[in-house]
Amino acid sequence: MSTNEFLRPISVDSAPRGSRCEWCGNPAEQQLTAIGGISHNEGGLFCRPCGEQFSLAVIANAARHVASVDSNMHPL
Repeated sequence: MSTNEFLRPISVDSAPRGSRCEWCGNPAEQQLTAIGGISHNEGGLFCRPCGEQFSLAVIANAARHVASVDSNMHPL
């Protein structure tokens, strides 16, 4: 996973006024975008609880991807 200047895998911005969470339909509070890795540029508008779940899913996917790459590496 690539890193940004804040060492976070997800960009967090304010959601436009009146927008709705893409997962549950409640009012959206934040716009989240995955940075780097296999989820790069995936994201959307989320309420706080769904945003937490999205963040955890991105981090878990990145960890699984790194683990699978590490297990495929062979020592020299």
